[in-house]
Amino acid sequence: MSEILTLGEPIVTFTSTDLNAGLVDSINYYKFLGGAELNVMIGATRLGHSTEYISQVGADPLGQFAIKEISKYHVGNQYISTDDNNWTAFQLKELVDQGDPTTFNFRRRSAAAHFDKSNIDHIDFTDVKMAHLSGIFPAISMQAREAFRYFAEQLITRGIQTTFDPNLRPALWESQAVMIETINDLAKYGEIVLPGINEGEILMGSRDPEKIADFYLENSDRTQTVVVKLGPEGAYVKNKSGDSYTVKGFHVKKVVDTVGAGDGFALGLITALIEGLPMAKAVARGNAVGALQVQTTGDNDGYPTPDELTQYLISEQKED
Repeated sequence: MSEILTLGEPIVTFTSTDLNAGLVDSINYYKFLGGAELNVMIGATRLGHSTEYISQVGADPLGQFAIKEISKYHVGNQYISTDDNNWTAFQLKELVDQGDPTTFNFRRRSAAAHFDKSNIDHIDFTDVKMAHLSGIFPAISMQAREAFRYFAEQLITRGIQTTFDPNLRPALWESQAVMIETINDLAKYGEIVLPGINEGEILMGSRDPEKIADFYLENSDRTQTVVVKLGPEGAYVKNKSGDSYTVKGFHVKKVVDTVGAGDGFALGLITALIEGLPMAKAVARGNAVGALQVQTTGDNDGYPTPDELTQYLISEQKED
């Protein structure tokens, strides 16, 4: 039985160990498992919460690796099916010493892209407290999009609280127009919507946090709170009642790799809400986990244990 549930695609990532060499000239790589939705489950598990990851992998060595790694992270894998006819998605990722690394995906027609919505019928929702929805999974195929909607509808029917992160991946969509229209429609399933300020500009044409929040609050009766991620500046929060405030971010001396920061924010917020913390403190935890993650090279290496999170918050308070 799990407290937190998500639907996503695991990505086996081959990351270059040749600093700043680029993907063309890199020769040496190491292998690890990533995927935005999985990152959230890994981080939430590390903070002491039970999680379950729904997906599909191929009957190939990378699929076996994915299941083995998910188990190693203590994330539930009983709802990961195996597809004998399609392969497990993977990507190449460059190593940089600052900014966003370039990636190249091999995931079209993957096993997860052929995930059938009937798999959702086998899920036990009994103890689920929150579910995390991401805009990546519905981008990989029309079949995945259909499964995503079916999953979201089951959550709503059962009264399970949902978060929705747009997680824009333009390369996965048919076109930017389809991406914008579909993501804004899928955001209606989120009780808490988590756009980044850059995503807001793409999805609704503004970098104004309040305008972004208003757009998503008006987008759906289900959406009660919008948290706009502002990067180093923290996050702007507005709810259906009209209350709004900004929760400041944490100072980071050197950003190593921004991958996984948004997922860190989501897992920080979700776990805090499950623990009964108010929204402002949940957002602060999200900011903290995101700040820790950008100081590491992996997709989820910076996600803390409870003790590490406590120590980080204490050290930041002393610096203030």
